[in-house]
Parts: sequence; structure tokens; C-alpha cells
Amino acid sequence: MARTDNDTWDLASSVGSTATMVAAQRVLSTREGLIDDPYAEPLVRAVGLDFFVRALDGEVNLDDIDPRFNTRRAAEGMAVRTRHFDGLFADAARDGVRQAVILASGLDARAYRLPWPAGTTVFELDQPEVIAFKTQTLAQLGAEPTADRRALAVDLRDDWPKVLLDSGFDPTQPTAWIAEGLLIYLPPEAQDLLFDRIDELSAAGSRVACEHIPDVSMFADERSQEIAARLKAYGHDIEMGELIYHGERNDVVDYLSARGWDVTTQKMPDAYAANGFTFDESTTIGLFSDMSYLSAVKR
Repeated sequence: MARTDNDTWDLASSVGSTATMVAAQRVLSTREGLIDDPYAEPLVRAVGLDFFVRALDGEVNLDDIDPRFNTRRAAEGMAVRTRHFDGLFADAARDGVRQAVILASGLDARAYRLPWPAGTTVFELDQPEVIAFKTQTLAQLGAEPTADRRALAVDLRDDWPKVLLDSGFDPTQPTAWIAEGLLIYLPPEAQDLLFDRIDELSAAGSRVACEHIPDVSMFADERSQEIAARLKAYGHDIEMGELIYHGERNDVVDYLSARGWDVTTQKMPDAYAANGFTFDESTTIGLFSDMSYLSAVKR
């Protein structure tokens, strides 16, 4: 279903289902010993989307969906992504940053699984149903946050800075921000607004990490459509081309640089190499060869 201005979702529908998809990939990466996210699997199973549960149970063969892809390659791709964002938080903590914000947190369990230094506050922002589900499910699992977790139920299209400030966020202190897997689901103007707000709320020494995808047309090309058709045969009905916003948007690197941030990027092939993996252009991951992982520090 195509996006609308005021659409909402839970973790089994629309954009929310992509958060469950990412968590399922984190399960594969954890099983391969590439990352450690013990909460991903119980969270995915609690959501209960049939395709992902069957995938975790070995009833979906990735080789049948794309012969050039397999479980190991899916696990490596998620390991590269997860390590990038984990690394942003680890570097910030090492440098004394004690305030973190996870935007569109979905099934992200970093507030529970990372070794946060004492005195760290982690703010999580997402749709009310998403926040409520994850908080309740983790509580039922007996999970305890490793930081002062403040879960904020707010739509990022609304005045989330006010909600953040009202919840004890201190804009005079440096902050570590991540916007993992978020930008493509925002209209171009909303992407600009997101970074305007981050910039306004960030003291010197703040960090931010996100993906930089210069061309989202990859989600609608012939190869992507072929894979989507194969996935539908297994009951997977996420249509990425309908969930993302197309059209030209400002370059994130230029946008942040112009606002006083020192930006570094690492293209996917280089990110794979840095993690000891081989980036195979002939596989599905080859669609993302121009994508970069971005991190920036505010001067």
C-alpha cells in the first residue's frame, strides 16, 4: 500500500514491517556469530509475521528467492550495518558522550544489549504502537536496559524535539544520534527537516550516523521487482518501492557539511572489506554498491 501523509503502522504493517525484516536479518547475523543481539529473535517471533517466522525456522530458502544470495551473505550485510551504528555509539561513549538518541527505533535493542557507560541516557523515538509493543515484549522476557532508557511514543512527522526536551534531553550536552534505515522512508523535505532539528539540538562534539543512498531507484528496478515476485510466492508482501519516497533529495553529505559537521563516508564495498567480507557485485547486495555508511561529528 502506498504511503500517505498521516499513515500509521505497527510492526506487522507498512513501514513497521520493515523493522521486523531488519530484526530478522539481525537474527541471521547473530546465528552466524557476526553480531550479538539476543533480543532480535524473540522480538521477531512475538510480532508473528508468518514469512519471517518461517524464515527463522528454516522453511524459507534464500537460494530459491535469489540463487546469487544465501543466508551467510544476508548475515554479513546486516553485520556491516549493525557494526557501523554500534560503532558510532561506542566511539561517542569513549569520548565521554552520555546522551544517545535512536530515531525510528523499531525493534532496535541497543538500549538493552550495548555496554553503556554509567550515567548514559538512551532516548528511543517511534510510533506509539511500536514503542508499546517492544517495551512490553522485552519486559515479558525479563530484559533490563543497560542505560537509562526513555522510550518516547511520537511520530517523527510531529514535533518530536519538544517531546524529547520534555523528557529530559539536554541540548547543551553532546549527543550521539542514529537514523538507521530511516531516510528513504521520509519525503525529501522531511529529510531536510530531520537534519535541521538534529543540528539545532546538537552541541559541539555530537555525532550522527545514517545511510547515504544517492539514488533510490534501485528499489524499483527490474532486478528488485523479480526478487519481490519470488518473495511473494512465500507470502512476503512488503513492497519496498511503495513504502519509500522517490524523487530528488538533498545530498546528506553536503547538507551536514554546510551546517558545520565533519562528515566521513564509507561505500559498501569498502565497508565490507573493512569487516573482512567480500562484496560480490553479482549478488543482490550489488544493488547497493553506491550506498555509503555515513558518520559525522559537529564542530
